[in-house]
Amino acid sequence: MEVIKTELEDLLIVQPRVFHDDRGYFFESYNARDLPSEIANIRWVQDNESSSTKGVLRGLHYQTGDYVQAKLVRAICGEIYDVVVDLRIDSDSYGRWFGIMLSGENKKQLFIPRGFAHGFLVLSDKATFAYKCDNFYSKEHEAGISFNDQQLKIQWPINTEEIILSQKDLQQPIFGEHLPI
Repeated sequence: MEVIKTELEDLLIVQPRVFHDDRGYFFESYNARDLPSEIANIRWVQDNESSSTKGVLRGLHYQTGDYVQAKLVRAICGEIYDVVVDLRIDSDSYGRWFGIMLSGENKKQLFIPRGFAHGFLVLSDKATFAYKCDNFYSKEHEAGISFNDQQLKIQWPINTEEIILSQKDLQQPIFGEHLPI
């Protein structure tokens, strides 16, 4: 596996080695021996999977208090635009966002350390998205930030009028009003 640093502190892209032959392909989506300690030493406690159609945006979500989460995310099939926002006040990249295309084709994964808001936008007709969490979900500790916050200026790759949001995500606060991690 190749691990690539991003411009945001502690945020890593994981590119697994994919073996292709006439039968299809094989790759290890997770192998602690091949990963840096900041990923390999995590005790993953929950795996989640979702399926969404083109234009669906899920996020920007995060957990607070004792339920903050690190995540290892990937698209199993289809294509998504994955976005994170650094909410760690002491971080050099606080308040900055990062976006990356993840797809069933490129097999890239994104390691999101604790302290980031996370969301993704489906670009293909359908996409299946999966991720590992190092902490359990708690509805009482759930929080979010508006996907179109004017301070963050996230550059989504489709027209924002085409984006499909849940009622919850339509009502997320702006960046300056987000709950502390």
